[in-house]
This record gives sequence, C-alpha cells and structure tokens, in this order.
Amino acid sequence: MTLMETTPDAGTPAVTSSSTGASDGPAAQGWIRVCRVDDLLVERGAAALLGDRQIGLFRTFDGRIFATDQIDPFSGAAVLSRGIVGDRGGVPTVASPMYKQVFDLRTGACLDTQGKEPLAVAVHPVAVADGDVFVKLVTGAVPAGSAHADPAHADPAHADLAEGDAR
Repeated sequence: MTLMETTPDAGTPAVTSSSTGASDGPAAQGWIRVCRVDDLLVERGAAALLGDRQIGLFRTFDGRIFATDQIDPFSGAAVLSRGIVGDRGGVPTVASPMYKQVFDLRTGACLDTQGKEPLAVAVHPVAVADGDVFVKLVTGAVPAGSAHADPAHADPAHADLAEGDAR
C-alpha cells in the first residue's frame, strides 16, 4: 500500500538518483529523513533530534504518522513523545504525560486544557517514501489544518515515491 501525504505548500520528497549529492533529493527540498516506518511502534511516540529541534513522531493504529514539537507547551518539558496516543471521536491525539492536556496530532490544537488557557503544539508535515519517514520542519506558528501521512489523502501523482506498507 502507498502511504504518502504532505502539506499542500511543502512539496514532496523527491526520489533520489543513485548518484550522491543529487540536488533534487529530499534534503535539497527541506525534508529530513528521520527513521524507517518500521522503527515506529503503533500507538507509541518516539523522540528525534533534528538539528537543534526536538520532535515527537507518532504512529497511529491505522498506520498514519504524525510529527509535533517534543516540547509540551504547558510545562516546557520535552516529553510529548512519551504521552498516551489515542483517538477522540476519530481525531488522533496525544495526551501529555505532564499535566494531561490532550493535543490533536493533525493540527496541534489543545482539545483538553485541564482548566488552563489553551496552548497549541507545532505540527510538522510528514511524508513516507520507500519506507523512510521524512519530516519538514515548520518554523513559526502552528499551521491550521496541517496534513500528515494519511492513506486517505495520499497523492496518486506521487504513488511511486512510497511503496512500503506502514501497517
């Protein structure tokens, strides 16, 4: 099954040629290879350090992969990848292990503030190509409606980019 999705303005990781230093590769387009899909456990988070930015990667029960900042905006601790991954009415979520706020993995919006002012966590576009997970770091504000690796939204024009089954 093909698993591929990006945000509309982020582009897709290009298939690299066999020569090293190809200028059309994912890194040239801002995509960073993080791991293999198989490295991510279902319903669990994993932390990654991309340059000086910590992110959390989450693989949901249906095979979708999401990336957020690792820093919990309520506590300031780098713990979100250790949160409880779940689902709230069809919305993939992670609950922070610190104060238990629940975040929408698609948008970063806080769904359960535990009585505090709502804060959001930054989300990052994710793409899967040939079984490799790529992330494109978003700087600045949390993008509304950010898309992620979701089979239901796969781009058929780039079906050749990802042949692996993420389930």
